[in-house]
Amino acid sequence: MDSRKISSPKINILCFLFLASGSAFIWADWENHRGDSSLRGIASGATGDQLVFQWTFEAGKYLKSSPVVSDGKIFLGGPTGVFHAVDAGSGKEVWQTDAGLGVDAPALIHNKHVYIGTKDGWLLCLKSKTGEKVWAYETMGEIVGAPNQATHPVSGQSLILVGSYDNYLHCVDAKNGQLIWKFESMNYINGTPAIWKDEVVVFGGCDAQLYMVSLADGKLIRQVDLEAPIASSVGIKDHFAYVGDMDKTVHAIDLNTGKITWGYLHRNFPYFSSPAITEELVIIGGRDKGLHAIERISGEQKWRYSARGRIDGSPVISGGKIVIGSMDGKVCLIDIKTGEVRAQYEIGSSISSTCAVSKGWIFVGCEDGNLYAFNSMQTSL
Repeated sequence: MDSRKISSPKINILCFLFLASGSAFIWADWENHRGDSSLRGIASGATGDQLVFQWTFEAGKYLKSSPVVSDGKIFLGGPTGVFHAVDAGSGKEVWQTDAGLGVDAPALIHNKHVYIGTKDGWLLCLKSKTGEKVWAYETMGEIVGAPNQATHPVSGQSLILVGSYDNYLHCVDAKNGQLIWKFESMNYINGTPAIWKDEVVVFGGCDAQLYMVSLADGKLIRQVDLEAPIASSVGIKDHFAYVGDMDKTVHAIDLNTGKITWGYLHRNFPYFSSPAITEELVIIGGRDKGLHAIERISGEQKWRYSARGRIDGSPVISGGKIVIGSMDGKVCLIDIKTGEVRAQYEIGSSISSTCAVSKGWIFVGCEDGNLYAFNSMQTSL
């Protein structure tokens, strides 16, 4: 165990939220910023046809981290190193703690604990209720992708996996932060590692390789050369992995064979967004200022939504709609069948992060330093 110090959290009194009927409002959890361990980007429940502004919380200028939701609280890192827990209904701070140099990566919530990667290379575990530090594990490089959780297929241990700019994928024990194994790639690892069949870790990096690594021991199973660096996370559906590269292509890879089944090329612009995946579609944002809907089996374009700024944040699918922010400062709800805008709200400052969706509410961090909350439904607290 290391001797790293984290300041004591400041605790505010929680507000209790009620519907007009008097019953407690129950928030849906969004504990992994891509929805689940396979990183498909799908939120449960309905999303309405409006974006009604509710509140804003100041988290620090040039905010890039994406929020996650658990137990009625929003968890979000800031560029100055302060990590926040915010009441989802009121926007009031519940606690904050010093997480070091800065936090650009989204957090992960698992089993009442918050797992955070920092710009100075630490993976931290905090109690989600209070912000109290449980353990800290040091990598030797910046962490820009969210951690992911999995269960060891042999021992049953709860594991936390995270990539680092030290070129390693790290696998540690979720309870105590002790290293289980680490796998060395040939360059920076940017995205969140995805889990396939509860046995295989799938991720890409700046070395242009897609890796498949055994969850049990960190041994290489297979790697696929995609011929361009990967800045985002891989999404998995069935035995296929989907990812965009930093050149111009979105790839579909058969994980059983390692073969690239199709490559989608629209224009010569890179993809920093991670895909959202349904039975029929792969949805991904691009630096061509487009949100692309690609037929999952054929790789053909179904539709494309054109924004006024690049789309680096990752789409979230909820209730037949796609929730997305863009660098033109807009949050949009887009019909998944047609690509038509159902609702939009112009914040006016660039959005490079991914939205969190919970029970019809939408939370998004903006580069003006604020966390914004919107209600897409008629429900009031």
